[in-house]
Amino acid sequence: MCGIFSYYGKKKNAPEIVIEGLKRLEYRGYDSWGIAYKQDSEIHVHKETGKISEFKVETADFKDSEVSIGEVKEKFTLSIGHSRWATHGRVNKTNSHPHFTEDKDIVLVHNGIFENYSEVKAYLKKKGHKFITETDTEVIAHLIEEHLKTHDFLEAVKMAIKEMEGRFAFVVISKNSNKMVAARKGSPLIIGVKGKEYFIASDIPAFLPHTNKIYYLDDNQLCSIENGEIEFFDMDSFDPIEKRIVEIELDIESAEKGEFPHFMIKEIMEQKDTLNRAINQNEDQILKVADAINKAYGTYVVGCGTAGKVGMVGEFLFSKIAKKHINFSFGSEFTSHKPFLTNKTLMIAISQSGETADTLEAIEAAKEKGVKIVSIVNVESSTMARMSDIVLPIKAGPEKAVASTKATTSQIAIMTLLAYACAGKLYEGKQLLINTASQINDMLNPRYEEHIMGIAKRIQDVESMYIIGRDVNYPIALESAIKLQEVSYIHAEGFAAGELKHGPIALISENTPVIALVSNDEYKKEILSNAMEVKSRGGYIIGVAPENEDVFDFWIRVPDTGNTSPLVNIIPVQILAYQLAVLRKNDPDKPRNLAKSVTVK
Repeated sequence: MCGIFSYYGKKKNAPEIVIEGLKRLEYRGYDSWGIAYKQDSEIHVHKETGKISEFKVETADFKDSEVSIGEVKEKFTLSIGHSRWATHGRVNKTNSHPHFTEDKDIVLVHNGIFENYSEVKAYLKKKGHKFITETDTEVIAHLIEEHLKTHDFLEAVKMAIKEMEGRFAFVVISKNSNKMVAARKGSPLIIGVKGKEYFIASDIPAFLPHTNKIYYLDDNQLCSIENGEIEFFDMDSFDPIEKRIVEIELDIESAEKGEFPHFMIKEIMEQKDTLNRAINQNEDQILKVADAINKAYGTYVVGCGTAGKVGMVGEFLFSKIAKKHINFSFGSEFTSHKPFLTNKTLMIAISQSGETADTLEAIEAAKEKGVKIVSIVNVESSTMARMSDIVLPIKAGPEKAVASTKATTSQIAIMTLLAYACAGKLYEGKQLLINTASQINDMLNPRYEEHIMGIAKRIQDVESMYIIGRDVNYPIALESAIKLQEVSYIHAEGFAAGELKHGPIALISENTPVIALVSNDEYKKEILSNAMEVKSRGGYIIGVAPENEDVFDFWIRVPDTGNTSPLVNIIPVQILAYQLAVLRKNDPDKPRNLAKSVTVK
């Protein structure tokens, strides 16, 4: 949703460290950004709208600003920063973070939603507090200030937390204290440590240039840093907590673009490797989950957005391969199923970040009924992973483009492994996936990209396009539409091919592009017939298939891989979506109105 980065240490250029850290977090939010830092016992603030990646510290002119990035004279220096994806309040400098009280006694950055902020705001107004923004974050600053009347800074933060409802993470500083306090409840915060220096961030890649040693701030915990020392506390009891430093293996190169112009195309091309990492799961864990599915009295697969489409793929795969029914629900709709849950139910939760608010809420609802939780996630330190009984990591590495690509195929691969394992055919499924990954490796080459670019140029100016699929490729049609919507901004919709004649075919006019996802399976004749129905109404058919067919106006070849057709069929659409974004002069890594991790409901 938003990116938080803060620094406490001995380096004199704390604001510059924070700005560079925010640039590495921009994929989490890029409507606006801001920093605050202490100098000569005063807190200075600078805010901007737009992308922080376009900001150059070395050429910046701060003459008309509240801040001047000069030498910080204190022994320990501190700075907090935030890159915003707007949820409460319009996109402007006023609503940008950091937020503060009237005289900047309290300044903070915040991610998530303070759900009961309006009631608290009304109470604080009666106490004489004046507000200048539309945000829930400013209310937190004033709430802490109110408690400062009777408590010291750390205790005032603790008292404020007791009154806050919702999922949030924040970092706060005070003009009259050398402390920096961070709190986490449902939104990620991770602390990098290097000697007496601390880096607090929403995601690990933000501080990788500085350190790979971290403290995990768990849910419902807070920490206080002062003069190079850190303390941790439980958010409910506020008792002290002992934490250990963890050394992570992630390297900075894996989180950078390298020779690629955008993260999205880099991550599409990385699927040559990420699929093999996903397939190389701990077989005992896969079999353990398969056994739990087979013994469960009802299994639910839950996810949101692209992860939700992966869950739908799983519903078809389990039916086809394991002859087993599983239930799918979007995280935001799952609570409707709560009456059917028992302690014999199993939930499989899917997420790239492991911080998706709607899915976490679904997990909480399930755990209330004693449901066992399995998570398929890319971030093993995430809230979702920590709430789960079993974690299956997809091992895709950092995915920084907002539109998910490599995480999607890795999630599908694991769902495929589980379906085969439930059927007692894990080795067969693994071999099929290994062969598929090898064929995908052959697909991803410059000539293939050039071939797809031909169709991208042909359709770059269209207003609408459609994608059709049957069986396991129906949810891939839905996911294809998401990819095209996210980065090309073309109106795209996915349909079950057989449903076209029940209404959607009315949308077809002369040269309307329609992508047909065709596999060599029992539904091939039917979907080709559906494509012909579209063509007879003037539609322009783009076939994604192992073989060229007469009905196709343009053919994108994919290998014939049987039950893993969802993997090979989605990749050319990922490439097409990327190329359309570039041709239409959109930023494929940072699409408008979207953020990588949706940590609000």
